[in-house]
Amino acid sequence: MTIKKSASAKWSGGLKDGKGFISTQSGALSDQPYGFNTRFEDKPGTNPEELIGAAHAGCFTMALSMILGDAGLTATSLETKATVSLDKTEGGFEISAIHLDLKGSVPGADQAKFEELATKAKNGCPVSKLFKADITLSATLV
Repeated sequence: MTIKKSASAKWSGGLKDGKGFISTQSGALSDQPYGFNTRFEDKPGTNPEELIGAAHAGCFTMALSMILGDAGLTATSLETKATVSLDKTEGGFEISAIHLDLKGSVPGADQAKFEELATKAKNGCPVSKLFKADITLSATLV
């Protein structure tokens, strides 16, 4: 079984003065603006790294929910923040690392089990498998 999802980007102009728009198949994003200033200057709008972080946080958290269920556990809450690091290197820019910061409430789990299952989700989630970047995790059971 293959599931296909799509997104698109439009761009006009040069790197620094140009403007882009990102849309998703679902319509969750529809001509969302992005550009040099939203990527490198912290101006309002989105950027590829932010979208990668959102995708990774969502995929990882959903994978963890499944893994918890397989272990007979159900979370009352899971919150994940993905921080994507974009670094300038000799060859240009690269995403060098992604850190997943997880906080969860899982009745019946202890910290060691929570970390074990979270690591399994980090390693097994489809978005994690996509990256060559170093992916780290901190998991806090609350």
